[in-house]
Amino acid sequence: MHRAFPGMDPYLEDPAFWPDFHATFINYLREAVAEKLPENYEARIGERITLVHYPPAVAKRIGPDVSVTKKEGPASVSFPIPGIATLEPVTLPNLIGEEVGETYIEIRRRPDRTLVTVVELLSPSNKEDPDRGACLEKREALLRQNIHLFEIDLLLGGQRLPFARPLPPGDYYGFVSRADRRPDCDVYAWSVREPLPVLPVPLRTPDPDALVDLGSVMATAFERGRYSRSLDYGSPIKAETVAETRHWIEERAKPRRP
Repeated sequence: MHRAFPGMDPYLEDPAFWPDFHATFINYLREAVAEKLPENYEARIGERITLVHYPPAVAKRIGPDVSVTKKEGPASVSFPIPGIATLEPVTLPNLIGEEVGETYIEIRRRPDRTLVTVVELLSPSNKEDPDRGACLEKREALLRQNIHLFEIDLLLGGQRLPFARPLPPGDYYGFVSRADRRPDCDVYAWSVREPLPVLPVPLRTPDPDALVDLGSVMATAFERGRYSRSLDYGSPIKAETVAETRHWIEERAKPRRP
């Protein structure tokens, strides 16, 4: 299947498609990682559930609307008692969070199934308020353990992960934080114009890194997800980016427009 972009398709950043793409990409990334692991390692998919309080406008973009039918009638009911003063209640809506599930990959070493590496594909909730703070806290907790952390950022929009110095120029990033080299982190950067690279997934010393071709994972996920049938290349991309990059993206998308 011919794709409009050589690497990541920025139209997948649309909230209507991202959750499905995230799960699809993680699934085929797990397969690619597992193929490169030594016999005494295994790669398993985990899921975490986060309770997020989205503003109404954001929640409407992310999930389906839920309608509640209310019969006509008074907002509240009071029961007056002769000779006793009564209070009228004020009706307020509860602030109910939305459960957001995200998958990730755990690499464990047998026979004791020691957790060696966590592989994450960042989502908009990791890069935007109100959930960004909680996600950064979980990330720091991992960084304080004797565990490698491998993070992939395939999103143009949102805030980047925080570092002591500015990130190198790029549209997308891979972050390889080795437990034995903290606080240093190897940062890989590439543009939307380039294919996804081959990146190392660290294992426990003395085992060599597992080299994973993210471009091949992307191609498989895009094809198996049938995204070319559904993506709206006639609309502007959802993510904020510089004018030059936006122009290049829209020019690449033109042949795909209806």
